[in-house]
Amino acid sequence: MRKRTLFRLAAGTATIGAATLAYASLIERNMFTLRRYDVPVLPADAEPLRVLHLSDLHMMPDQARKQRWVASLAALDPDLVVVTGDNMAHPGAVPGVLRALQPLLDYPGAFVFGSNDYTGPVLKNPFTYFLPDREYTEGVELPYEELRQVFTGAGWADLNNARTMLKAGGRQLDLVGVDDPHIERDDYPAVSGAVSSSADLSIALTHSPEPRVLDQMAADGFGLLLAGHTHGGQVCVPGFGALVTNCGLPRSMAKGLHRWPGSDSWLHVSAGLGTHPTAPVRFACPPEASILTLIPR
Repeated sequence: MRKRTLFRLAAGTATIGAATLAYASLIERNMFTLRRYDVPVLPADAEPLRVLHLSDLHMMPDQARKQRWVASLAALDPDLVVVTGDNMAHPGAVPGVLRALQPLLDYPGAFVFGSNDYTGPVLKNPFTYFLPDREYTEGVELPYEELRQVFTGAGWADLNNARTMLKAGGRQLDLVGVDDPHIERDDYPAVSGAVSSSADLSIALTHSPEPRVLDQMAADGFGLLLAGHTHGGQVCVPGFGALVTNCGLPRSMAKGLHRWPGSDSWLHVSAGLGTHPTAPVRFACPPEASILTLIPR
């Protein structure tokens, strides 16, 4: 009797585990979701401005469903498109990224790269994400310069350790960004400085939301900080949230809109639209894009 009970428990546990894995890999990771946030960063009486924030596509060449869904976001008619990195997951991904983003390239835009724009993913033990000092392993080189040319050729601002003024939605924007801090390519001191007095709005971009970078951006007065990288935790526990963020950000800020501590700045962290191709699962954290409606304070 006891052996039969243990066997039934083991079989039930295995069945639940298999069902959960099937849901996470076949269903939720394809449940593309549009998030909407109002962000109070504009001067009084200013007209709203709409920012479409995309991140972490981790595009594979054959992901046609994802490509079609991202392309459909052009119907939102944003004033500005911002992409915070990790666009590719395969050396042949550029055409797929282009199919996804082509309709959005007609809008004013800005971008920074993430580690998986430079090198491809490698197979790894997912439990190593719990190790704060784990060694970063590079995969095959990806065609990031080709992707850069696509973006800049459309007029998008390359903000990898760069700064520019850009007009969008009839407003003058002070934009700054860094290359990916996750692989220590960032150089914020090279582009730091107080927000321009002639700007109607200021936005700062980084792929990985490392607090050491966000603190500097907020100290310079950038009102909206945009990042990706965390995948929102990718595998979350209902009622608890993300287990890890893969960076220095607290788990409670793994995704969504937050006030950055000790400042007047707002931080939006996108949970992203893709997954690491060697771990194609999402649980309690569907893939997402966000439309941020910037409104008066």
